[in-house]
Amino acid sequence: RGSLADALETYRRILDTTPDRADAHYNMAIVLRECGKTDEAIEHYQKAIHLHPDYADAYNNLGLIFRERLRVPEAIDCFEQAVSIDPDNAVFHWNLSHVLLLSGDFERGWAEYEWRMKVKEFPIRKPSFPLWDGAEVCGQTVLLQAEQGFGDTIQFVRYAPLVAARGAKVILSCPNELVALLSVVDGIHRAIGYGGYIPEADLSYPLLSLPFLFGTVLETIPARIPYIRADSELVRRWATLIDTQNGKLNIGIVWAGREQRSCSLSMFAPLAKVDGIVLYSLQKGEAAVQAKNPPDGMMLVDYTDDLRDFSDTAAFMENLDLVISVDTAVAHLAGAMGKRVWTLLPYVPDWRWMLNRDDSPWYPTMRLFRQPSPGDWGSVIEKVVGELR
Repeated sequence: RGSLADALETYRRILDTTPDRADAHYNMAIVLRECGKTDEAIEHYQKAIHLHPDYADAYNNLGLIFRERLRVPEAIDCFEQAVSIDPDNAVFHWNLSHVLLLSGDFERGWAEYEWRMKVKEFPIRKPSFPLWDGAEVCGQTVLLQAEQGFGDTIQFVRYAPLVAARGAKVILSCPNELVALLSVVDGIHRAIGYGGYIPEADLSYPLLSLPFLFGTVLETIPARIPYIRADSELVRRWATLIDTQNGKLNIGIVWAGREQRSCSLSMFAPLAKVDGIVLYSLQKGEAAVQAKNPPDGMMLVDYTDDLRDFSDTAAFMENLDLVISVDTAVAHLAGAMGKRVWTLLPYVPDWRWMLNRDDSPWYPTMRLFRQPSPGDWGSVIEKVVGELR
């Protein structure tokens, strides 16, 4: 019922009378974590494991806490223990993949990442076409299936030319908002939006499984930039709205994506105090309304009502000098276009940004600015302001 205090009291009473119940320690840890008392939660998960050494769920949940604290080696150990106890549990393997990739262990990480396909809630659309095995296909049609978010699709469409080089005619199934943009990517014969008619194909393959298929390691990431280009006619149209001869830096900003990666527009306000720049909003979605009433003293140009899809966003960005964005699809798009882009990351970053580096092997023109502690956007913005000056 959400009565966390009552739940804690109940489990304390149970443990007072039966302290050797592993399930009570496990459930107590769950409630403590919900209450934000992660130190105590760790203790109770460890007690549950001590009492019940084969408690796979306890190992998995403990691994999640260690990941939230960037205690990555301990998280890897916990997920490996969970997998060894319950080797058919897809969620355990998927959680392990995230920390392996975060640590830079691509060889093991991609293999474990394949288990996402067996996670019940995973949103992959499964056509009836046979799965491609990576072999030469001599003119056969291969359907590449986008999955997860816009940013994932933009990041991994870079593999399309490698598939085409194996002799395939590549059709891409992707979100409707990306169809026009990705239709002209090298290697793509045709892009089709979700819900659209999919022509007969000989084979299919999930887009985010391509790094595994091609054996990608850090040194072999396909990073020929740009691999996405803006439509030249749209670029000229957007150029009429942006003064590229003003002697100032024209900068696009995005402040909100998924919850843990977002901040408010007010956090970006210090950027407006830097001389010699003009700020343009690239923000879409619910947070875009903040641009209609920016913080006092913040001049922000907002043409986002005219951004119909990512083709417009790409053309708009082609006329800018710099993009500053939290971890969103816009950051991926700027990187894929070879634009100068500064990506602002939460304390616990997504696996693709790895750890302890201010660059990205996926996007050579990108710089990474990381939170030094959970929720500390202030320090990130302070560093960005210094770099802008």
